Amino acid sequence: MTIDSHVHFWKFNRTRDAWITDDMKVLQQDYLPEQLSMSLKRNEVDGVVAIQASQEEVETRFLCELANTHPVIKGVVGWIDLQADDLPERLEEFSQYSIIKGYRHIVQGEPDDFLLREKFQTGIRSLQQHNYTYDILIFPRQLTAAISFVDAFPDQRFVIDHCAKPVIRKKEIDDWAANMRTIAQHPNVYCKLSGLLTEASWKDWSPGDFYPYLDIVFDAFGTDRLMFGSDWPVMLLSGMYVQWKSLIEKYMEKFPEEEKQKVMGENAVQFYNL
Repeated sequence: MTIDSHVHFWKFNRTRDAWITDDMKVLQQDYLPEQLSMSLKRNEVDGVVAIQASQEEVETRFLCELANTHPVIKGVVGWIDLQADDLPERLEEFSQYSIIKGYRHIVQGEPDDFLLREKFQTGIRSLQQHNYTYDILIFPRQLTAAISFVDAFPDQRFVIDHCAKPVIRKKEIDDWAANMRTIAQHPNVYCKLSGLLTEASWKDWSPGDFYPYLDIVFDAFGTDRLMFGSDWPVMLLSGMYVQWKSLIEKYMEKFPEEEKQKVMGENAVQFYNL
C-alpha cells in the first residue's frame, strides 16, 4: 500500500489564506480531493493523510467531512488550540471523529522558543492521553528548541514535517544535518520526505540537489522512521506530483523491497494508526 502522508485541501479564501501571496498564483484556487484523484491514480497511491493548513477548528471539521465522502483520505491531522484552558474538553469533543489521528500547529510562524512554552507543553501532554500524534512544522533555526522539546516527551509520537525545511536553494546543510542527527536519536521521532521541492529553487532544480539532504535523513532515521509525502498542492509551485514521487523511488531503487514499502506507505500506516 502506498500512502501520501502529507497533503492539504482547501477552499481558497483570500483573507484566511493570506500566506498564499501573489507569487504563488497557482495556489490561489480551491484544492479538493477531486483535483488530486487523477495524480493519485497515475502514481498508484492508495491513500492520503490530510494535514491542517489553517489554524482554526472549522478547518479540522471540514477535513473530517471531506474524509466522510472521499475514502482516499485515510487520516486527518487537524488543528486545535493546544494552549486553550478548555483543551481537555475540546479534545474530548473531537474524539468523536475517529479519522483524526493527530494535530499540528504552524510553529514555523512562531518565536523560536514556542515549543518550550509551558502552556504549549501542557497541551502536548493532553494529546498523549488520547493517543494522538503531533506533527512538528519548523524551520532549521528552530531545531535546537525542537530537540529539547522532544526530550521532554519520550512517549509521544512525533513526526518532523518536510525534514525541517533545509535551505536547499542556498545549499545550507551542516548545522541542519547535525541537528537532524541529534533529534533522530529519539526513537519516537519520525520524519517526512515531503515539502523539499519548494525548498529548492522553484522549477529550477535537479534531482541531485536533494540527494545530500536525503542521504542525511536516511542515515539518521533509517527506513523504519521515514515516510513519503508530497505536500500537494504547495509542491506545485516547484514541480509535479510524479516528479517528486519518481525522485524518491529513484533514490531508493537499490534498497530492498521491504524497505521501499515501509517508506512509501507502511510507516505512515503504523505511525498514524490508519
